[in-house]
Amino acid sequence: MSLFKTLTRTSFRPISRCYSRSVTTKRPHFPCVEVHAVRESQLRQMAVNPIPSSTSSTDSDSAESGPEPPYARPNPKSYHVYHDPAPLQLTYSSQLPSFDVAYETWGQLSPKKDNAILLHTGLSASSHAASTALNSAPGWWEKFIGPGKALDTNQFFIICTNVIGGCYGSTGPSSVDPTSGTHYATNFPILSIFDMVRAQFRLLDHLEIDKLYASVGSSMGGMQSLAAGWLHPERVGKVVSISGTARSSPSAVAMRYAQRSVLMADPNWNYGFYYDGLPPHTGMKLARQIATITYRSGPEWDLRFGRQMRPVLEQSPDKPRTPALCPDFLIETYLDHQGEQFCLKYDANSLIYISKAMDLFDLTASSLSANHLNTPSVPSSASTHSLSPSSTPHRTSHSKSHPPPVNPAPHLTDLAEGMQPLAKIPTLVLGVQSDILFTVEQQREMVDALRLAGNEQVSYYELGGVWGHDTFLLDVLNVGGAIRGFLS
Repeated sequence: MSLFKTLTRTSFRPISRCYSRSVTTKRPHFPCVEVHAVRESQLRQMAVNPIPSSTSSTDSDSAESGPEPPYARPNPKSYHVYHDPAPLQLTYSSQLPSFDVAYETWGQLSPKKDNAILLHTGLSASSHAASTALNSAPGWWEKFIGPGKALDTNQFFIICTNVIGGCYGSTGPSSVDPTSGTHYATNFPILSIFDMVRAQFRLLDHLEIDKLYASVGSSMGGMQSLAAGWLHPERVGKVVSISGTARSSPSAVAMRYAQRSVLMADPNWNYGFYYDGLPPHTGMKLARQIATITYRSGPEWDLRFGRQMRPVLEQSPDKPRTPALCPDFLIETYLDHQGEQFCLKYDANSLIYISKAMDLFDLTASSLSANHLNTPSVPSSASTHSLSPSSTPHRTSHSKSHPPPVNPAPHLTDLAEGMQPLAKIPTLVLGVQSDILFTVEQQREMVDALRLAGNEQVSYYELGGVWGHDTFLLDVLNVGGAIRGFLS
């Protein structure tokens, strides 16, 4: 008799009998799964009996979310809308026939119109960067904008827009296509970071602002600030890029792809045509959970949550705590809360389109050429600068934490060539050592490429701390201080 037959006859049967006696036939209860069905039922009910939306952009549960500023849907009456009836030329498609740009401002524009700062947002932020007379709710950069703050409204006129592709007042997939009378949905054209900036400069033209004092941005906003200087080097006085990149890394692309994958797998997504039905709320919740992991750092999770678990009611003191398959650790309950808070605040297609634009961002000369992005004319002194990493060091000093690259990346020279339009623009670059989404290697690479391109006015700082990518939202002292010093 074979060993397999022996085991089958003598061992498996008693185990199965024993197991069958211990297993209950009662259906298990999973609140973390059932909440999706509850939310869907509420959405169906709201479709039949709509509830008037609140006029405030504050969130009643924001206090539970920790130190993060709230990302809430702003009231349409609290921002301005610039409508441009002329087509907007796009990188990957022909054009948008017309477009809207939602924006808010702080401070006063000088008589010469030479004190304007264009503030660029991250992926999901609205134009509401700080409180205004029309909207007293705190904005996502509230502590950085105002009298005496990093963006000093006593000196500067601050403009912040909702990017093209977004859902907070600017034209995006949820907007109505003027040629069809229905929502664009996934018929909306693929966008680039350059397209977002082109729309912003059309707004500047409308405001009759010929040249910016500075272009400032964090995260995706850091990409836009570089793109602004690249597209219009003669119209940008200074560039500030915080936790940004000049070339999206494969790891960041992978993280954003995972978010899009779970979102598009939600049956409610319906190939992007969900505006007359239920939104893909489950996919959005899961996508936000993945995103939140990339925005913070492991050391912060350890300090903030450790291995603490949620309290359990009616737990017998003489027995071990019964684990649950739903959120059990405090870090799990935090991620669950973040997903719940976000899943109905932002348009799913906007998340897909804007995150894809981030993935496509690449300032290497070869990528720019492949996308038929013609390099703007640059001063001859910059264009003749040697593009060899081993050439004579620039007068700009390297920080101790960032010496000149000994073994530069193979694409560094290509990136330097692509960034030559920025060679004469004073630039501040900030990196965060605990950032796992836009790692400091990406900011160091950006600085190396700028210096290699001939920019001798690059300031670079690496920040410590445990807040990860979200440091740009939270570290008022260091981030704000560096910006204030650079702009002054």
